[in-house]
Amino acid sequence: MGRFTDDLKSRVAKAQKKIVLPETNSRRVLKAAERVLAEGFAKIILVGNLEQIKKDAAKFQIDLTGVEVIDPATYPRLDQFAAYLAERRKKKGMTIEQAKDILLHNNTFFGAALVAFDVADGMVSGAATTSAEVIRAGLQVIGPRPGNKTVSSAFILITNTPQYGDNGILVLGDCGVIPEPTAEQLADIACICVERARTTVQILDPKVAFLSYSTKGSGSGDSVEKVRKAVEILKERNVDFDFDGEMQADAALVPDVGEGKAPGSKVAGHANVLIFPSLDAANIGYKMVQRFANATALGPLVQGLAKPILDLSRGCSSDDVADVVAVCCSDAISTEIFYKTHQEDK
Repeated sequence: MGRFTDDLKSRVAKAQKKIVLPETNSRRVLKAAERVLAEGFAKIILVGNLEQIKKDAAKFQIDLTGVEVIDPATYPRLDQFAAYLAERRKKKGMTIEQAKDILLHNNTFFGAALVAFDVADGMVSGAATTSAEVIRAGLQVIGPRPGNKTVSSAFILITNTPQYGDNGILVLGDCGVIPEPTAEQLADIACICVERARTTVQILDPKVAFLSYSTKGSGSGDSVEKVRKAVEILKERNVDFDFDGEMQADAALVPDVGEGKAPGSKVAGHANVLIFPSLDAANIGYKMVQRFANATALGPLVQGLAKPILDLSRGCSSDDVADVVAVCCSDAISTEIFYKTHQEDK
């Protein structure tokens, strides 16, 4: 875990991206801000009342020297933010007054607005806020990335078993957003999880396994057919990574089992990106590995938005928050490259 996050922080430190942490009522978040500032790999914006944040920091003996604090109540661009949000939500009947009220009383929405207007490069929230609320802020304030239809999430699972995945590291999706993804969405999730594997984890050779309770026809059922269809969709896209399925987890991860159940597969036994057929399976799967194997799970990392808005598990530690800030910096750098390339293509 340490080597992965140390390498990630070293890679993003030169860019000095500005990340907003809106949950300043959380001691863990303030402690994470202190750690990020001390390690120097990003700049931090906190959302809230300056005097209250100073009071809480003193109470918990947290040094926030160098942090920027933005108070929605006194922020000069609040009306501009409210007009923007109301315009985005006008089909739902939102007025400027309603938008302003949301921004004044919901720090996660306000933080997302800071990202939308490039005041910050990304946001990390979820330590004291539900995933649904974080994702709602991302979708309503930021929206999907151009050309992307599916907003999903991934976990980076860092294990103590280097024989599996990429030296013990796996990318799992979707563990936090879409309860019952369609075959088309599974294909989309695979593509964006590969992007995360390459950019965040630096996996040079992503190998994607579409998981199921069946391996290559050993079982049948609606969910198996959905996974098979996702594989066929991906074949039509001519992607630049190896993928295979449907496949049971042991066939995907264990070389001997993979060779026996799916002979000739480039992925079986060597998968480092796992695509689950449902949110049930994904969420249960990562939590069991996390607890039983004492693995580190970074996420759920929302992906597919126009700008980085990353979620946290509400059971996260302050160290987890700081590590996800590093992931958010990486996402911000990738986003910058995406738009630059997109502009050049035009």
